[in-house]
Amino acid sequence: MTKEDEIVNELKSIRMLLEPKPAPPAPPPPKGMMNEFKAFIETYKVMGMAVAFILGLYIGALVQALVNDLIMPIIQFATPGVVWEAISVGPFRVGHFTGSLITFLIVAFVIFIMVKMTQRMGIK
Repeated sequence: MTKEDEIVNELKSIRMLLEPKPAPPAPPPPKGMMNEFKAFIETYKVMGMAVAFILGLYIGALVQALVNDLIMPIIQFATPGVVWEAISVGPFRVGHFTGSLITFLIVAFVIFIMVKMTQRMGIK
């Protein structure tokens, strides 16, 4: 066998490795309403979404309490005699919006930190 034949054979074997393999056939759909429901729950990870939703609600409530009970009193201390929620410009409740904006930013930051931590732990 010549050197060229060896190279051709090696290239053929590499080509076979690089060619796409046919996808495995899809599993048959489940039969029966209960089996379909279980497949739906597993496929769309409904339980995980429910847990995340519930935890998100409570984290939001916790951060809301942090803003209302700890951060806004500091702002009120810096501006004595002014109730921050009562600050308004015409019909616009600027103080209430400011509190909601601070709450949103803190929640977004907490979620960002949680995502970064879980990524570092290898959880996707």
